[in-house]
Amino acid sequence: MSQPQRIEQIEGPPPKRDPAIAATIRVVDLVFGPPNERSYDIRLWDGTVQRGADPWADFALYIRRRGALRRMLLPPSELSIVEAFISNDIDIEGDVESAMGLGDAIGKRIQSIRAIARVTQKILALPRDDDSPAVERSRYARSLRLLTPRARKGTESEIRFHYDLGNDFYALWLDPSMSYTCAYYRKESDDLVTAQRNKLDHICRKLRLQPGDRLLDIGCGWGGLAMHAAQNYGVKATGITLSAAQAIFAQETIAAKGLSDRCKVQMMDFRDLPVNARFDKISSVGVTEHVLEDQQPDYFARVFRALEPSGLFLNHCEVSIRAARRTNGILERFGRWFWKRDQFIDKYVFPDARLVSLGSIIRSAEGVGFEVRDVESLREHYLLTLRAWLRGLERRRLDAIKLVGERAYRVWKLYMSAGAYGFRTGGINIVQTLLSKPAPGGKAGVPLTREDLYKADNRRQGELGGKI
Repeated sequence: MSQPQRIEQIEGPPPKRDPAIAATIRVVDLVFGPPNERSYDIRLWDGTVQRGADPWADFALYIRRRGALRRMLLPPSELSIVEAFISNDIDIEGDVESAMGLGDAIGKRIQSIRAIARVTQKILALPRDDDSPAVERSRYARSLRLLTPRARKGTESEIRFHYDLGNDFYALWLDPSMSYTCAYYRKESDDLVTAQRNKLDHICRKLRLQPGDRLLDIGCGWGGLAMHAAQNYGVKATGITLSAAQAIFAQETIAAKGLSDRCKVQMMDFRDLPVNARFDKISSVGVTEHVLEDQQPDYFARVFRALEPSGLFLNHCEVSIRAARRTNGILERFGRWFWKRDQFIDKYVFPDARLVSLGSIIRSAEGVGFEVRDVESLREHYLLTLRAWLRGLERRRLDAIKLVGERAYRVWKLYMSAGAYGFRTGGINIVQTLLSKPAPGGKAGVPLTREDLYKADNRRQGELGGKI
């Protein structure tokens, strides 16, 4: 992350010389708070700076165009604010992660109907301008369509939307194993390569992999976990993905590593898995987020059917802490509808991905017969992972823009920063849940304790000791 820097004073014309400046500052005070109530500076397109309370704030907000606030706040929503950043109507100078609290702060200031009406009146007095290209202006009109329901896309098209940007883009900022899920930091000073290797080992240990085990990795991505398990734990690994780009990459890497006799990756929807397919261990890392809540019982039932008795299933997924605390009163429902939370992720990153509470996931798993054996929160680990990815993306900014364009670069920078903010502040979590399919008589396939997970000499080839 970039270090906090004091923004130098930029002299500009007094606000009263240009009515647009005065109108903008009135809205700034209503929406972001007056200078004594916010830490950061706000800089306008003409060079005017309105100082915040903290001279060493982590970031400053730059409103780049006369009509930027009007376009950003009509309609006022989480989506319209982030689209203003994506299209460079506004910019963040400094630490983007720290700026992610702006959306929540704005939402709190204008959550009542009276506040919305007052702010809307002031916004309508803001200037219009024509200095944004037509495509930039039209994106705000398109966002209005989010006020009406739309049909859900299928999971396959959603995955392709996200991952088929191209392997070269992801390789800019992922580790060499192309692990695009939360790493596992034994120390905060671990680098990304070490932390991702730790994660792969942590999952393999939790599954108590033994030589010869048949492992299925659902949503295997570029095949990192399947290859790691086959190479280091002696299993017969099968990975499935919905992304053609990932499947081709994984197949080529497996062949190059000489693992073709122990590992395979294919493009397949898990729902198309043969009914008689059976595995000793199953992993699902970053998949459940893309299974709609009402479809999760069916998902877990299919995993349960594919697992041998006393087999283990490790489910690694993001969950919403906010969802567990949510009330459903009239004002709460109105606020969710009005603010359009999560529409940025829905439109630009993972169409129709929805985070549910951990309780909802566990109820679905237990409802089909699974026994919960272990639950581990990795919230701080994902914060560190996202920061590492963001540093990598920023280091390769020019390469990223060359591959995917400026707008896509800003989308991903914002996505990673927003994710880091969510994990840092506790709005979202990442949880590994180890589930057992008890055999007749109750055998669960796990040791009495967790000690085997952390023994330095117990890391490879399934040297575990007795299980019950």
